[in-house]
Amino acid sequence: MNTKDKHKSTLEEVKGISQPTSTDKLSVQKIKLNRGKIPSTKIFIENIRKRDIAYLSRAITLVESTNAAHQKKATKILQACLPFANKSIRIGITGVPGVGKSTFIEAFGRYLTNKGKKVAVLAIDPSSSLNKGSILGDKTRMEELVKDANAYIRPSPSGDSLGGVSRKTRETIILCEAAGFDTIFIETVGVGQSETAVHSMVDFFLLLKLAGAGDELQGIKRGIIEMADAIIINKADRDNIKQANLAKIEFSRALHLYPIKKSTWQPKVTTCSSIDNIGIDKVWEIIEEYIMLTKSNRYFDDQRNQQNKFWVLETINEQLKNYFYKDSRVKKVLPKVLQKVQNQKLTPFEAAKRVLDIYHKKSEN
Repeated sequence: MNTKDKHKSTLEEVKGISQPTSTDKLSVQKIKLNRGKIPSTKIFIENIRKRDIAYLSRAITLVESTNAAHQKKATKILQACLPFANKSIRIGITGVPGVGKSTFIEAFGRYLTNKGKKVAVLAIDPSSSLNKGSILGDKTRMEELVKDANAYIRPSPSGDSLGGVSRKTRETIILCEAAGFDTIFIETVGVGQSETAVHSMVDFFLLLKLAGAGDELQGIKRGIIEMADAIIINKADRDNIKQANLAKIEFSRALHLYPIKKSTWQPKVTTCSSIDNIGIDKVWEIIEEYIMLTKSNRYFDDQRNQQNKFWVLETINEQLKNYFYKDSRVKKVLPKVLQKVQNQKLTPFEAAKRVLDIYHKKSEN
């Protein structure tokens, strides 16, 4: 018996089918030349306006990139997209892990796309503090919405951003608006940190809560409730309906104790079941009521103008920080100063002053 035949296994890899010889060599060469090549700003805009998801995703990747060439291209694309932006309703959605944000967003998103809306979901996934990686699992959790032709889901890592908002979420909103998405969800990590970042880029702030869990257990501070325009008691189904209704009454009473908002809007509380699709329509009714009120009293436009000013200052702060840490002299002296602080030879305040003095001297020169 042949030795080769004796040791054959059913797991042995079968020889693949040979490639046809009729492959167009010019086409192959063209693909190789264009691979890694960034299209012109004009091509990006034309395709984004057509709601070409591949180009939209690629533009967002450029925006999120730290590469200098990518940032330059992203700036041009964003500038060209501005005339087509600011025509959506931006909704911030937060709540602790386990409250059912992804399930709620899928049910709410499907409800809106069935009404003819075009929904973009900017899902901010928590990043690892060790390797900066991100699970980016929202696309797998929103199985139905991801297949919807009128929906777009873009997971992004939160990175070091406070409150679980991606550093480039603001710019991503502009791109999605230019692509014709009229309703944009910004889902935050919901880790109990300051949610000021998401509040400063949305028109309506939605807080998801669970019945039968105190604020201490949920890790939600009073400040987040003060920012909320509506509180949704999620998972109001099966044996949890009674508790959900009690929680609704309690939160409604509590909200009346908070100061009146500048918008003159009185935050509302409602219940819903994302699994059974009960109460989802009520959530949209509340948002529509809010938009009607704030547009009639001009708060809607005033808030957007204030948000634009806020993000100008935030961008300046971010750029200044980047310039500082990328400075060659700062890079050289900072490790030495930190070592002295660690060895108790220098106070943190004096160490910071020395590094800043070196940076300022270089700037003056």
